[in-house]
Parts: sequence; C-alpha cells; structure tokens
Amino acid sequence: MLYVAYHDNEWGKYRGPDDRSDNELFEMFVLESFQSGLSWLTILRKRDGFRKAFDGFDFTKVAEYDAEKEAELVANADIIRHRGKIRAAIANANALKAVVDEFGSFDAYLRSMLGAWTPECALAAPKTVLEDAMESKTAESEALAKDLKKRGFKFMGPTTAYAFLQATGFVNDHVPGCVCHPASGGGS
Repeated sequence: MLYVAYHDNEWGKYRGPDDRSDNELFEMFVLESFQSGLSWLTILRKRDGFRKAFDGFDFTKVAEYDAEKEAELVANADIIRHRGKIRAAIANANALKAVVDEFGSFDAYLRSMLGAWTPECALAAPKTVLEDAMESKTAESEALAKDLKKRGFKFMGPTTAYAFLQATGFVNDHVPGCVCHPASGGGS
C-alpha cells in the first residue's frame, strides 16, 4: 500500500519551483542516494525517520552538521546507518547551498542542465505495464552526474541521478497502460 500510494501520488509527477521547495528536492536527492543498493520500499518505510533525523531535509541545517551529529545519525536505527551516505548527505547539503546561490533554486539548476530535454522519456517501443520500459541512465543523467560531481556532490552517479529525475518528475517514465502515464490522463 505504501509503495502504491507513493507511485500514484508522487513518483514521476513534476511540480514546478512554485510548488516544490529546494528542501523537498533535497529530500528526494538524499533518499535516492541512500536507496542505492537497497529496495525503494526500504527507504519509504524509513522516510519519516529520515525526515526527523535530517531536520525535515532543511539543507541549510544539514550543511551545518558536525562530527557529533554525524555520529548521532550513524547510531539512529530509524534511518539507513551508512556512514558514507550520511557524509554524502552533509556534503550534498553544502554543495546545494552553492547551487542555490548561483541559480536561485535547485529546480532552476536542474532545468538548466536538462535544457530542451522534455519531461517525457522517449521509450524505444510501446511496452506493457509489466515490462521494464525504463532506462537506468541516459546521456542527460550522465552529464548531470558529472556536473554534480564537479560541484562537490557525492553518491550521485548517472543511475542514481536518473532515478532522482524520475522520482521528481523531471522525467515521466510511467509506462503506457499505467494510470499515471500522460496518455492515460495522468502524468505531470
């Protein structure tokens, strides 16, 4: 039920900068990086714990975390206690501050990186709901991951960057036949 609600109400639904804050995008960015190597359902089940542990994903607060806070997070059973991913979340909060200073918002940065790329993913051939129609990475997600790395972001390779773009609706990968696919009246 949790997974279905996430799919139907959140995944792949783009909301512009007026409807989604930098903190909300940062939340998905952090959760996608923690998900690497795990199931998304594991992350969804711990999402509230992550929100509490990371101060509601206020990236300006997370950027100020010190060694004591890092140790507290490593000991917190309500989240994934992976020291490298925790350190990456803190580093990413600092990198995000610089991005927001430069571009005005995380959304504006992402849109500048994607250029004319449309939110709908170009699927090679019609697929059924049960078939795996999605790419795991694209040239755009590779370019995004490379630029993020250059800017000091951690734990965000091309595959994780693509998953983040999917989750936040910068890419709509709902397959034909899905109630959330644009042809079905769903989507962004």
